[in-house]
This record gives sequence, C-alpha cells and structure tokens, in this order.
Amino acid sequence: MKQADKTLLEQMAITESDAERRKSLLSFSAADAAWLARCRPVIETKIDALVDEFYEIQIRIPEVAQMIDGADTLARLRGMQRRYVLDLFGGSYGLDYISDRLGIGLAHKRIGVEPKFYLSAIHTLKGLLARLINEALPDAGARQATLAALDKLLLFDITLVFETYIGSLVSEVKAEKDKSLTYARTLEIKVMERTQQLERLARTDPLTGLLNTRFLTETLEKTLHRAQRHSDPVTFVYFDIDDFKKINDIEGHQRGDDVLRMIGDVFRKISRAEDCCFRYGGDEFCIILTNCTESQASEIYMQRFNDALRQYRQDVTLSIGIFQTGPDHYDDPETVIRCADHRMYEAKRAFKSARQSSDA
Repeated sequence: MKQADKTLLEQMAITESDAERRKSLLSFSAADAAWLARCRPVIETKIDALVDEFYEIQIRIPEVAQMIDGADTLARLRGMQRRYVLDLFGGSYGLDYISDRLGIGLAHKRIGVEPKFYLSAIHTLKGLLARLINEALPDAGARQATLAALDKLLLFDITLVFETYIGSLVSEVKAEKDKSLTYARTLEIKVMERTQQLERLARTDPLTGLLNTRFLTETLEKTLHRAQRHSDPVTFVYFDIDDFKKINDIEGHQRGDDVLRMIGDVFRKISRAEDCCFRYGGDEFCIILTNCTESQASEIYMQRFNDALRQYRQDVTLSIGIFQTGPDHYDDPETVIRCADHRMYEAKRAFKSARQSSDA
C-alpha cells in the first residue's frame, strides 16, 4: 500500500463507537448479523459459481473489461471477491471488517474504477446473492430478514467505500493545491530575485560596478531626510580623474577602462556599507558619506582613498570637491551636488595651473 493511502486510512480511522453509530443509522443490529451468519454455509457451497457468474457479467461491460487486463488480474479479483462475499456472511462486522472496506475504496480509486461501475457491481452482486438466498431459504420470514440484513450491510459497505473514495479525491486535490502553492511561492521568489537583480542592474554601472547616476538625486534626498531626523552631517564628495583623456590617447581606451574599474575597486575597498558610491559619468565619480563631516572626509576618507589608489597606480590623481550639509542646515540635493561640483572644478583649475607652472 502506498504511503499516501496509509496516511489517508490513518486519518479516517474509525472507532468502535463510531462504527456502532454508523450501523445504528442503518438499523443494522446484532439480529441482522445473526441472520447473515446463518446463511454462510449455503453461500460457501455456491461461492465459486457465484463469483464466476459475477465476473461473466462484469466483463461484458467494455470499460470494466479494459481494466481487467489479463488472466492474472482476473484470478486475483476472483479471490478478492470470494473473500468479500464470505465476509458479508461472516457475522462479525467490527473494525477489521471496516478496515477491509476502506481498503476496497482506496483500491477502486487507485485502479480507476468510477463510482458508477462500483455501484453497478454491487447491484449485480446483490441480485446474485438474493437469488441464491431465495433458492436456499424456503421460509419466507427467514428470506425476508436475511435479504433486509444484506441490504443494510451493503449500504454500510457503500458508505465506507465512498467515504474513502471521496477522501482520496480530497487528498489528491489538497496535494495538488499544495504543489501549486509551493510552485507559486517558488515562482514568486524567483520573480522577486529576478526583479531585484534587474533593479541592481538598473542601478549599477556595468563597467565599474558602482551605482549609476539614475538614482543619485533620489538616494541623496533619502539620505538627507534620514540625517535630518538624527541631526547627522552628510558630506558629498565629487571626483574627476586628472588628464583622463591623455590616458585614453596614449595608453588606449582599454587601459582607460581599466583605470575606471580600478577607481571603482578603490571605492568599494575603503567605503563603509552605508556609503553610496556612484560613477557620475565619463571619468567623474561621487560618493555620499553619511554621518561624516567635511574635515573627516578630507583628512580620513581621502587619505585612505589616496593610500589605496597608490597600491594600484601612483601616476593617477583625481581632483576632489567636498561639500558638507547639516546638521545645522540641510541643503537640497541639487544644491549639494552643484556645490561639490563647483569645488571639484576649482581643484581641477588649481591642478592645471600647478602643472603649467611646473612645465614652465
């Protein structure tokens, strides 16, 4: 028996009191059980002929004949039917009997016997048994009592079989629902992961791996609002690589890209998790330093930046513009960027002036 079937039978376990309640609903009494038990010797003498005739009728039904796919299957079914008929007249209809009936329901569901064919088979069996009882019992009272008991017991069996049959269907529906929910959750996670991946790609500069400028103003605005709630300073630093055009012209654009990637590596190496580093475009970069003053950015962050940069190339320098806002007054994002940009260009002019003086 499959594990799912075992689980279902365990869930549908019927107690002694429940069994008696079910019998009482059908008015099946100890007297009924006794009438059936008295008829067992007659049934035993005719059982093989009865089972043969039963299956002769069954295999005339094309759908049923298709399910019985060989002599071995037919022999096995004959044996099962023989035991079932004898159990009907066994006189004992306790939990073991009930467990067998529940198993029959599962077996019918598993091999694909539709309810209409099961009911048809019960109707056929009832007719054959009624004929045999009528022939064997000359006393009208005994015949009537035995047939009435058989009717009740067959109804009892049908309720058990159908209850299990339906329970199996419900279990299958629940299993498929669980599979669908699991698939939906898995798909939802995949979609969420893919969406996050696409969002990261949309926010990330493909060359340097830093954030791109698409979300710079939005990120800076959120940072300023958060800093204002806690009265923290925010410092914005604007970078521009000195003589980047010369690097491209002399060393080639591939080497220029290597320098841009190198700058990105330096930012990631020295920045805190809460700092936001952007490639502003071309050879320009910027960083939002939260809870950081202008002097801290100039003396600590830039020192670390220059030390890390020299580990890569000592001939690459950058012009820097540093602008702090807060905690006494907070500028809007556009003002912060513009002021840092202005200071960067002042540093750029100073660099060019110093280089011209040196060349002279």
